Amino acid sequence: MSLREAVAALVSDGDLVAIEGFGHLVPVAAAHEIIRQGRSDLTLARMSCDVTVDQLIAAGCVSTLISSFVGNSSAGSLHELRRRVEHDDPAPLRLEEYSHGGMVARYTAGASRLPFAAINSYRGSDLPTLNPEIRTVTDPYGSGDIYVVPALRPDVSIIHAQRADEHGNVQAWGILGIQTEAAFAADRVIVTVEEIVDDDVIRSDPNRTIIPAHAVTAVVECPWGAFPHAVQGYYDRDDAFARRWSELARNPHEMHVWLDANIRGTSDFDAHLELVGHPRDGRLNVTEAFPSPVNYGGRR
Repeated sequence: MSLREAVAALVSDGDLVAIEGFGHLVPVAAAHEIIRQGRSDLTLARMSCDVTVDQLIAAGCVSTLISSFVGNSSAGSLHELRRRVEHDDPAPLRLEEYSHGGMVARYTAGASRLPFAAINSYRGSDLPTLNPEIRTVTDPYGSGDIYVVPALRPDVSIIHAQRADEHGNVQAWGILGIQTEAAFAADRVIVTVEEIVDDDVIRSDPNRTIIPAHAVTAVVECPWGAFPHAVQGYYDRDDAFARRWSELARNPHEMHVWLDANIRGTSDFDAHLELVGHPRDGRLNVTEAFPSPVNYGGRR
């Protein structure tokens, strides 16, 4: 599908939407298309909130955020998120907070079709007093009470990856987050990729397949689809953009002018890239660093 078609068909107002990718492989283009199509009242699940989340909140797409980290990496705060949480300005944002381990446990339970997952690391933490969804049950094997978190079952999960074939067998490398579990936990899955490749490319290195085709609803070829974040082996992170956003988002008026011009006012993600300063100029190029070859063997 095209990205416009995928979001139109698979993301609805009021959905629980997971947008995952850890450090790199962030599905920015898909998030922008959600803004462009004016989706609203979404519950957004994302372990590591970033500029993309700030933009979705500012655009009025998100009413509830489920997360375990918020911040603009090394560039500062997410000022729209802070206005919503700290001052209900211009409207409140419901924040459901977990640890990273808690989020992993929730996705894993959802992918396994279990009602909840046990997690030991909340002992001594204040999070259970702040989040009533973190509860305790009695261990049936006799060790006493243990903390549990509810399964996370998104209506739609969205991820970005390096490549896939046209069937939707998705391959990724570098730092991986919770993409596989988020996909299997969801009812629908949108995957954007830097390139769609022949089946033979996928079959030549099967261990890089993090999501098989049968779990994918739509696959979209979307070069630079994680910009301004990085994609291992394809392009680097645009730290300058992250710093600019931290300053821009301090002023709500300037932030909304930027959103109207650079996202809502663009026809697609390529048009957005042209406006913000096209990254194809080479400034985010990465050097080549190939792994040692692997012999998978085979029958004679």
